[in-house]
Parts: sequence; structure tokens; C-alpha cells
Amino acid sequence: MAETPTSPLEATLAYAEEFHTEDEILLTARQRGAEVGAPPILPGGGAALCFLATAVNARAVVEIGTGCGVSGLWLLRGMRQDGTLTSVDVEPEHQRLARQSFAQAGFSGGRIRLITGRALDVLPRLSDGGYDLVFCDAAKHEYGDYLAEAVRLLRPGGIVVFDGTLWHNRVADPARRDPDTVAVRELGKLVRADERLRPLMIPLGDGILAAVKLTD
Repeated sequence: MAETPTSPLEATLAYAEEFHTEDEILLTARQRGAEVGAPPILPGGGAALCFLATAVNARAVVEIGTGCGVSGLWLLRGMRQDGTLTSVDVEPEHQRLARQSFAQAGFSGGRIRLITGRALDVLPRLSDGGYDLVFCDAAKHEYGDYLAEAVRLLRPGGIVVFDGTLWHNRVADPARRDPDTVAVRELGKLVRADERLRPLMIPLGDGILAAVKLTD
């Protein structure tokens, strides 16, 4: 049960988050993730993924961190009907559960390519400029490396998206110096400094950082 907001700002953020609802298939996938320790993107962040995939008419998407399929479902629902989602995760059991969620939602195997492995081993094998959207939600300490790979993978006009970029309200607190918080904070600096990118921070879920690739 969600906590009752204690300030106008919290109430506003809660309203924005609760504006986006999930059906039974998404809720079941979310429950699977909770049971196996793979916390999924929150509904507001998922809705942002669906929106962005729709906005770029995404046909080819890379997902770093399959989990149990919540973010993949949001992405697939925003993609073209002939689109393919390539999703990478180190946990084969999570991907097995994700495949169940995709099947329940009516997405055929031909639309989904699941690759089991460490993202930084898999991504270099994917084609330069061959993707419309890259979504990153895995090891926070590797976010900077994911950014470098995503910029290579994206076509001009494509979008890279990171989840968890407010990181439990820690990123905005300079006193927080744990490795994950520092890595997410550094990611923001990298994105803002990269002249090839046009960024946007979206305060939904645990924070969504998106950036359009302007040029190679």
C-alpha cells in the first residue's frame, strides 16, 4: 500500500505516478519480479518508455536488464507491430519468467530476442547505428559504459533512456557518496556534457533520464 503523501510536492508526484495504470499482465509480471528480487520500473517510468518508443516509431530496441518483463512489455506496447526487442540480462531465470509475461501479452517469439549474458560483453556485438531506442536498467556502476555503447548503437534521432536516475532521492543529496549514487550522478554529468545528445530528466518513478542522439 502506498504511503500517504505528507507535502504538496509529494502529493503532486504521487498524482503523476498514479496517473499511469497497469493491467493484469503487467501486474503479474511486476509480482514475479518482486518474488525473485528483480524490482521492475515503476508504472510512471514504464509509461514514459511506451511513450518514447511510440514517439520514435521504434522498430529496433535494446533493453539492458530484462528483469521479469515489465519494462519490456511497456516498450513492446509502444513499438511498431513489426518491431523487435533485444533484451540482455545475466539471469536466465528472470528471462524465463519474462518470456512467460510476453507470451501472456500476445507477443510472439519473433518479436523478442533474449540474450543471457553480461551487458558489456553482449553490446559490442550489436550493430552500430542499428537501433531506435536503448533502455538501460541494470548495474548502476556500469551506467557510464552503457551510455558509450548506447550512443554507438543508436541512429541519429534515436533515444537512450536510463531508469533510477534519482536513485531513491539520493542523487540530489551531495552528502550521499555510495558507489551507485556517485555513478548515477556522474551519468547525468556525462549526458549533459555530450554535445551529441539532447537530454531530459523526467521525475517519474525513480527518475528517468532520456537523451536524443542528434548526430554521430
